[in-house]
Amino acid sequence: MANWPFTQGIHDIGNGLYGYVQPDGTWGWSNAGLIASAGETMLVDTLMSVPLTREMLDQFKARVPEAAKIDRLVNTHANPDHFFGNGLVADAEIIGTVEAKKEMAGFNPKMLAGLRDTYQNMGDTGAFLYETMGRKFDFSGVDELTLPNRTFETHLSLMVGDKRVELTDLGPAHTDSDTIVWVPEDRVVFTGDLLFNEGHPIMWAGPVENWISACQHIVDLDPQVVVPGHGPITDKTAVAAMKAYFEYVRDEARGRFEAGMGFYDAARDINMQEYRGWSDPERIVANVFSLYRQWGTHFTPEQQRDLFGAMGRYHKELAAHHEGCDHDH
Repeated sequence: MANWPFTQGIHDIGNGLYGYVQPDGTWGWSNAGLIASAGETMLVDTLMSVPLTREMLDQFKARVPEAAKIDRLVNTHANPDHFFGNGLVADAEIIGTVEAKKEMAGFNPKMLAGLRDTYQNMGDTGAFLYETMGRKFDFSGVDELTLPNRTFETHLSLMVGDKRVELTDLGPAHTDSDTIVWVPEDRVVFTGDLLFNEGHPIMWAGPVENWISACQHIVDLDPQVVVPGHGPITDKTAVAAMKAYFEYVRDEARGRFEAGMGFYDAARDINMQEYRGWSDPERIVANVFSLYRQWGTHFTPEQQRDLFGAMGRYHKELAAHHEGCDHDH
C-alpha cells in the first residue's frame, strides 16, 4: 500500500492540491484538503474545533498565497470533526448535501463542550466519550453551528479556477450522506470518511451495501492519490482494503445473526486478527450493531444511547486481554 508519510500538517499533492493530515487519525483526528487554481480556492472540510481549524488555515495561508481567502468550503458529511470549524470561513460559499445539512443541524456542540463536567454522570457512554473526545479537544468557540449555505443532491459539478471538481454523494453509508470530492484532471479524490486508512471505520448509517459500492466507485475512478477522512494519504489499494473489511464483517456477522447471537457477543466473537494493526478496534461493535439493525433487529432507545458505552466496554476488554497475554498478536 503506497501510504504517504503520516505526518502532521500540509502535504503538497501537486498542481494546486493539498492534503492536511492529523495523526494519529483516531477519534476526532480528521483530515482536510485544499484546491487552489487561478486565484480561487476550495477547502474540503474543517476540523473538530475552532483552534485546530484556525491552525490549519494559518498554515495554508503561509504556504499557499490563494488561501488568504477561502472562496468555497465543501463539508463531506455531518460529523463534528469535519464541520465544527466552519465558523472560521462563514463568509465562504459552504456546500453540502441536503441530507448532510439536515444531519449537521441535529448536533449540539454544547454537549461536547460540557463533557468535562457531565461525563461522570453518563455511565460507560460518558466515560468513553470523554476519553476519546471530551478530554482531547477544545470546543470553545462553537456555540452555534455554521451550516452549508448551498445544498445539492447526489451530484454537483463546478469549477475552482481552471479545475473541474466533481462532488458526488455515495451515501448513506458512514452517515446519512457521504460526499467525495474528485478532481479528474489530477486524478485526486478526497473521500471524507468513506475511507479510514489503517483504522476501523464506523458505520453510523449504512446499509453496508452502499459503503461497499462506494468503495468500488472510488476504485473505478482509478485515482492516483486518495486523501482519506482519517489516516495517511494513500492510493486506491487502501479503498479496496476497506471494501474487503466490510465484506468480511458483513459475512461474519450474518452467520452469527442467523444463529441468534446478540450483536455485542457477535462483535466479540468475530476474529479480527487480520485487522489487528488498525486503530479503534472497538468500532466493530458499532458496525455489527448497524448490520443487525439493517437486518431487522429492533433496538431500544436505551441500547442506542449505550452504543458508545458498549464500544468502551469492548475497548476495556481488549486492553485487559492484551495485558494478560504473554505472546505476540
